[in-house]
Amino acid sequence: MSNKSAKNAKSKNSVYENVVHQFNKAVDLIDLPDSIRKILSTTNNEIIIHFPVKMDDGKIEIFTGYRVQHNNALGPYKGGLRFHPLVNIDEVRALATWMTWKSAITNIPLGGAKGGIQIDPSKYSKSELERIARRFTFSLGNNIGPEYDIPAPDVNTNPQIMAWIMDTYLSTMPPNERNRCIHVVTGKPIESGGSLGRNKATGQGVVFTIREWAKANNFNLDGATYFVQGFGNVGSWAARLLKEYGSKMLAASDVSGRLYNENGIDPEDLYNYAQKNNGLIKGYPKAEEINKENFFGLKADIFVPSALENQITAETAPLLNVKVIAEGANGPTNIQGDEIVQQKNIDVLPDILCNAGGVIVSYFEWLQNKRSEFWTLEEVDTKLENKMVTGFENVQEATQKYDTDWRTAAYIVALSRLRTVYKERGIFP
Repeated sequence: MSNKSAKNAKSKNSVYENVVHQFNKAVDLIDLPDSIRKILSTTNNEIIIHFPVKMDDGKIEIFTGYRVQHNNALGPYKGGLRFHPLVNIDEVRALATWMTWKSAITNIPLGGAKGGIQIDPSKYSKSELERIARRFTFSLGNNIGPEYDIPAPDVNTNPQIMAWIMDTYLSTMPPNERNRCIHVVTGKPIESGGSLGRNKATGQGVVFTIREWAKANNFNLDGATYFVQGFGNVGSWAARLLKEYGSKMLAASDVSGRLYNENGIDPEDLYNYAQKNNGLIKGYPKAEEINKENFFGLKADIFVPSALENQITAETAPLLNVKVIAEGANGPTNIQGDEIVQQKNIDVLPDILCNAGGVIVSYFEWLQNKRSEFWTLEEVDTKLENKMVTGFENVQEATQKYDTDWRTAAYIVALSRLRTVYKERGIFP
């Protein structure tokens, strides 16, 4: 590989490089003190665990799991746990850092963390996945806890896995402490202490952000067109909720393929089809398959990337023909892609604002567990809306004050809050 090719591959694949670039760009605008800059530019703790699990056939496999805790100045560490074959320390480090910014932007008293296991869950049985989740939890030990670090669902994890993690953690506690520790994870099944509205929270937050952008730009969502990359939990919810505003979905994609219908695809119908098709959209009879270039090049009003990181790049960004990008995924736009979409005057509603609905409702679940309360869906949705709208308004104000893009403005809001906290509290010793 040539030096130029190696450099391009690195910039495309290094998620943490995106984080550092975004951080430094904002820091230079707000004159963050060097001491705080040093603290926030590194993680507090990075845990790598290699752990054995017995498979259904009796053989032993060794898995690698990660938990990175970036910062807890605002409160306990908080962040999802993903199961994916490409999970690595660089990615988890970046995701943990983004979690810190999300909590700061939305003004919730939590810090940033993230975790993952390097695994393709489709290759394992349900019983094997349970043993993997439980053994990883046991191996983490005191590195998680209801007042210290609270995991939640992420890519390829779900309420069932959270229930296994909670049960394993509680089994390590003294009997008289167990009922007071169910908030060790969020995103649990409702019957096991979960919150109403958590399943749709991230997609709901994406749509609240799009709605506020539309208001600010006198843009009518009724009749607007959109397409969604990643028709999983976040993407499917965002698509279905946008439909309620009268918007039309032209295309959708997931790991199985990309679908298009110029007359629109009913997201509810597509979701129901996928539920009966192992969660995949491939083979949906009411749309045609299209290639990657045609998918990214669709003429539409709104693009909602809700897949994995580094999807909008130097290769795909020039193809985009939309008014706004609403980042449902974490880090879908890399450095080169960001520069290109800004040159094209496409607004980017950044991940650390746009998809913060998940951590907000996780915070609500955590609170309900601590208080032994159970809120109605209306209460959860109303509180979520208030948090998302306030976060949007603060970021919008920063775009105007600093004459900068939405992503940099979001960083400014987050870093300004953390700067205030460190100035007030000081640094021990």
